Formats: sequence, structure tokens, C-alpha cells
Amino acid sequence: MKDRLNKQDIMDLLPHREPMLLINELKNIKKLFSATAIVNVKKDSFFVQGHFPGQPVMPGVLIVEAFGQAAAALTAHGLDKSTYENKLVFLMNIEKARFRNPVVPDCTLELNIEAIRSHGRVWKYKGEAIVGEKKMADAMWSATIVDRK
Repeated sequence: MKDRLNKQDIMDLLPHREPMLLINELKNIKKLFSATAIVNVKKDSFFVQGHFPGQPVMPGVLIVEAFGQAAAALTAHGLDKSTYENKLVFLMNIEKARFRNPVVPDCTLELNIEAIRSHGRVWKYKGEAIVGEKKMADAMWSATIVDRK
């Protein structure tokens, strides 16, 4: 099993596509346990133009979305393909989301995520978003794997 996934590998696991595929890489993968996702926040990222003109900031809700995508990729990568094929992962809840510092372009946002537990199709995760040595955000969340309709 690979311990590093590029964007194409991630697209093979997730249904997300541009511009909503936020993670560029998944590395330091420990099967079904933890990984680090890389989000390249650029001056031409789709959300920058309007949030906020002259002082761009990555919306907190997109940081949470990136956490969810990283967790879904980590989980799908660790499961047998038949378990996630023709499935979607839906966010169920977000707990204790804290946004500590604004994420501004041009930076590399690292998302250190960890699967806390799973019960059937429901998984719980926690994560920290970091730029350099600075913590930008953290959260806990749950997601479920559902059949595509």
C-alpha cells in the first residue's frame, strides 16, 4: 500500500473534482489511522476573488471541507475497493471547530488528520490545520459512507 497519494490517486478514490477537490496530496499515510493532506492555497484559488477582495482568506468552511476530503481519502485508501466503490462519504457533524489564524494565499496548508474510531459505516476523526509551525484551525468531525443513488 502506498504511503503517499498524488492528486490523480486522490481523484481515483474520491468523487470530488475541480474546483471543489481541495487536497493536492496525501502523505505519511498510516492505514485507516492517520495522514497529512496538503492543500496548496493559491492567489488564483476559486474562493480568493470574493473572500475578501483586497484581503483574501480561505473560508473556514473550506478548511473543514478539506479535513473531510482528507479523511475520506485516508479511509477509502485503506478499505477494500468494493467497500467504497459506488459510495459517497457525507459529513455528519462537526465538533469543536476552532479557527485560530487566517489562512491566506500563497501558502501550503497541512492537515494532520487522525481516525479516532469507526462503527459500521460511521467514522469519527480529528485534525489540525497548520501553515509552517503555526496552528491555523482544528476540529473533530464524523462522516458516514452511503450508497450512491
